[in-house]
Amino acid sequence: MNRAVFLDKDGTLIPDIPYNVDPDKISLADNCTEGLRMLAAAGYKLIVISNQSGIAKGYFSEAEFLLAMKRLYKLFEAEAVRLEAFYYCPHHPEGTNTGYSINCDCRKPMPGMLLKAARDHQLDLDHCWMIGDILNDVEAGNRAGCKSILVDNGNETEWLEGPYRQPGFSCRNVNEAAAYILNYGSDVGLG
Repeated sequence: MNRAVFLDKDGTLIPDIPYNVDPDKISLADNCTEGLRMLAAAGYKLIVISNQSGIAKGYFSEAEFLLAMKRLYKLFEAEAVRLEAFYYCPHHPEGTNTGYSINCDCRKPMPGMLLKAARDHQLDLDHCWMIGDILNDVEAGNRAGCKSILVDNGNETEWLEGPYRQPGFSCRNVNEAAAYILNYGSDVGLG
């Protein structure tokens, strides 16, 4: 069985600095690395799922973003953890950058990136998890058929309700999310 933990980037894996693509300002969040190690050791593929509307809005180029993505791969490598893949959505319906200002099925809360990752990596979504810091992350995971965890660190400000927006668990950081997945997820038939 192939299983993965999908991870939001900004505010979950790294401190949330809006529209930042400067590799020198990218670091792993506190209380994150031990959880990543535990999940990898348990056989979960670690896959980043990230909206990057700054590309559509013209705040930075896709090439600049790819340098930031490369930095994240290096941060994982420095912690002896494999980042299996990185999926990002460069779109936003109100973007100004031609070709990127569209409605799409990959921008969270839609599940397109997770579904593509599942196809690419032959994942069983029933045994996958989505961890993110806002309810759009939770909704994307739930829509894809994963179990979802909200890292409730103050980044969710809208708290809009909906049929897919209820997390299975809430916690403060990735380490706590990993402990839940490994210690309780299988006990309740979720892992």
